[in-house]
Amino acid sequence: MKNIALADTHISLGAKMVEFAGYLMPIQYEGIREEHHAVRNSVGVFDVSHMGEFILKGDDALDLVQRTCSNDAARLTDGRAQYSCMPNETGGIIDDLIVYRIDEKTYMLVVNASNIKKDWDWLQKHNTKNVEMHDISAKTTLLAVQGPAATGVLQKLTDIDLGSIKYYHFAKRAFAGCDNVLISNTGYTGSGGFELYFEKGDSQKIWDAVMAAGREAGIRPCGLGARDTLRLEMGFCLYGNDIDETTSPLEAGLGWITKFTKAFTNATALKAQKEQGVRRKLAGFIMVDKGIPRQGYPITDGAGAEIGRVTSGTQSPSLGIAIGMGYVPPEKAAPGSDIHISIRDKQLKASIVKTPFDKPPGE
Repeated sequence: MKNIALADTHISLGAKMVEFAGYLMPIQYEGIREEHHAVRNSVGVFDVSHMGEFILKGDDALDLVQRTCSNDAARLTDGRAQYSCMPNETGGIIDDLIVYRIDEKTYMLVVNASNIKKDWDWLQKHNTKNVEMHDISAKTTLLAVQGPAATGVLQKLTDIDLGSIKYYHFAKRAFAGCDNVLISNTGYTGSGGFELYFEKGDSQKIWDAVMAAGREAGIRPCGLGARDTLRLEMGFCLYGNDIDETTSPLEAGLGWITKFTKAFTNATALKAQKEQGVRRKLAGFIMVDKGIPRQGYPITDGAGAEIGRVTSGTQSPSLGIAIGMGYVPPEKAAPGSDIHISIRDKQLKASIVKTPFDKPPGE
C-alpha cells in the first residue's frame, strides 16, 4: 500500500480511506452527495495524487507520443494539453491519458494510477529512438480544484490571470508561494476549475493555502466517490469500467480523439472498423423503472435475452434519478431506444439518452 503525501491530513479531516490502485485514498468525507453538490454549486478539492505522470524529452519525444497515442499531438503548441488514448495491438485501449506539451521537445503524459507500470512498459517498448523518459509520479502531488467558484478561489494564490488560461491550456507559475506549479484548466467533473501539479514537498503548504482561500466560498474536501458521480453525470469514461483492453475507442465514442492523420498502434485496423461500422456502442441511459444499475449488470431486450452489460451506474445526485452507461448494439444506441437492466432477476425498463446527463427527462 502506497501513501500519498497528504494521507494524514485527509485522515485528520475525517476522510474514509480505501485502497485504490495500490494507494490509500480518501473515498469520502461528509458524504458523496454533499461533496458532489459542493462541486456543482461552488467549489471542492480532490487529492488525486495517485495518478501517474511521465516526462518525455528529446528530439523524438513527439514521435514517441504520436506512435503510441491515438490523437494528433502535432497540433499542440506550448501550454496546451490534449485528451488521448493508447491503443493496443488488438483493437482495445491500454489507457486513456492527457498529453501536455511543455515545449517543443518536452511532453508530460498523465495516466491512470492503475496503469502506471503497464503504460511505462508500453512506452519503453516503443521507445526505439532513445527518448529521455522520467517517471515523476512518486514525487508529484495533484490537486483538482473544481466548481464554478474555483477560479475565484485560486486567483487569490497566483499573479497569473487564470481567466486567460483557456480550456485544456496550462501555465507553469508560482502558486501559493511555491515555484514551478503547473496550473491546468482541466478536470473530470464538468463543473470547471483547475488541476494543480507540484512537487510532493509543497503538498501541505499548497493544500492549506487552497483550503484557506476557499473558506468564504464554502470549499469542501472531496473524495473519489463524488469524483465518480460527477464524471458519470457528464458521460466521461472511467478506465476499467467503460473502457479497457477489450473496448475500441470507436466503440466507446472516442472517435474524436482517434486521428488517422498519422501512424499509431493498430491504426489500420481501427480505420477499417470506422469504415465498416462498430458492432456495439457505449451509450448512456436513465432508469425508467426504480432501480440502480451497477457495473456488470446485464442489459437485456426485456424478454431476458442479454444484449450488453452495464459499465457504470449510480443514483445521480444532481438529477435525482438513476443513470448509467453500457455497451449495446448500434441499433439500440439511439436516444429514445428502450432497453432493460436485469437487477435481481427483474427486467427493469431504461431509456437511452444523450450524454451528458444534464437535464431531467422531459426538459
